[in-house]
Amino acid sequence: MKYIYKIIVVLVVSFTLYNCTDLESDVSDFIPGDEYPENSEQAIRVANPVFTKTQSMLDGGGWWFLQEVTSDEAVAPTRGSDWDDGGKWRVLHNHTWGNTTEAVNQLWGLIYDAVPRANRAIELLEVNADNEEVATVLAQTIVARAYYYYLAIDNYGAVPFPRTFTGANEFPSRTPRAEVFNTIVQDILDNIDKLPTPTPGVASSSINQGTAYALLAKLYLNAEVYTGTPMWAETIDACNNVIGLGYELEVNPLDAFKTDNGASKENIYTIAYDEDKFTGFNFHMRTLHYLNQQTFNISVQPWNGFAILESTYNLFESSDLRTEGLLVGQQYAKDGSEIFDDVAGVNLILTPEIPALLIDANTYSMNEIRNSGVRVAKWEIKEGAKGNLSNDFAIFSLPDIILTKAEAMVRLGQNGDALVNQIKQRANAPITGNYSLNDILDERGRELLWQGYRRQDLIRFGEFNKEWDFKNPSAPTRNIFPVPQFAINANDNLLPQNSGY
Repeated sequence: MKYIYKIIVVLVVSFTLYNCTDLESDVSDFIPGDEYPENSEQAIRVANPVFTKTQSMLDGGGWWFLQEVTSDEAVAPTRGSDWDDGGKWRVLHNHTWGNTTEAVNQLWGLIYDAVPRANRAIELLEVNADNEEVATVLAQTIVARAYYYYLAIDNYGAVPFPRTFTGANEFPSRTPRAEVFNTIVQDILDNIDKLPTPTPGVASSSINQGTAYALLAKLYLNAEVYTGTPMWAETIDACNNVIGLGYELEVNPLDAFKTDNGASKENIYTIAYDEDKFTGFNFHMRTLHYLNQQTFNISVQPWNGFAILESTYNLFESSDLRTEGLLVGQQYAKDGSEIFDDVAGVNLILTPEIPALLIDANTYSMNEIRNSGVRVAKWEIKEGAKGNLSNDFAIFSLPDIILTKAEAMVRLGQNGDALVNQIKQRANAPITGNYSLNDILDERGRELLWQGYRRQDLIRFGEFNKEWDFKNPSAPTRNIFPVPQFAINANDNLLPQNSGY
């Protein structure tokens, strides 16, 4: 029997497949190679780099940019000489991206870095899957892989679909979207019962049954887009399974976004960011005005970039509690004094109106360049915040599940008012009734603002290709992104390219 050190096994997995640190092992402790991993701690060491790949989704992984800046919610206008960045934000907003666009490349890279890691971890874990603790981590890793493939088909359509590490085809072709969909749905169903039952508000960054049912709800909700066949009844069943696990809405709609939101019973599956140890959550830097540094006593100056479109801001009634997460109007320092913008020569008053996507200095005033657009402070910015936030970011949350169920019911000719009103009542938003699909889309826009759902929602509702501020109508081929050129250069079996590119 071949014997190896724990440390060698861990390092082989860690440094040949990914960059992982802070792994401690006792080099005097020998374990037979066919018995590793032997407990949950060792199993998690094998699988953890698969789980932690979500860290880059809000920034260098490109996911959030592709879901929000391509939509009618977020905009990154060029402000004089700031935020031009070679036009990479404008092409997202205008739906004129190509197969070399940075965010398109980044998300593909994230997915196809995570998938081989998952396949390798699955192979290692399968060796001792008769151990209950190892079997649990194996199931979590299979569901994590299903999540990354969900991202793949949602964004790129037909995709390479390797499911093994050893002996994997070095140059795979692309598997049809519907086939990937069916396979990952089955993977989730086969593993749900092996996952931990969640305790809402505890360890929401760990994959459990709530994660799996929420992922199924997302897949079923968009099944018609992915396969041509709607699955509304299955969507409702998956939502009911999530709701039955005991998740609860917070009393205030912004409570789930606090800095210390790890104990929120509203959040189902999260990225557990930390300002020092697990960075990558920097929305406040992207959206706040330079001078909002004074508002929160932030240790570094924000970048004065992203905002929401005026039409999105206008979805909210003035009584809506969710507007407390939006910065508009006169801005104040922490001591309550009005902030004056010396460069623009006016008080810092943020306006809903954004005059253009390219706000150039030859055409517009410094006030328009610097101070236009409502900014998002939905995620609490604690006093003295650093360049990264410590708030957890919810990939799946209960409000989304509630509105998902309502949508599926309405699509089946049923009434979803009671569900929608749970969300509206909490937000102190006006209550009407007989909510249509358009009403539900608007409510999703208010409740789930900037949470990474909007592109997918607009596609499902047939709105993604329509005109909105600074964007002309776009072709339906823009509903998926192109295969990046760098991937085709490495593997021409990925051809033909997606239609329209």
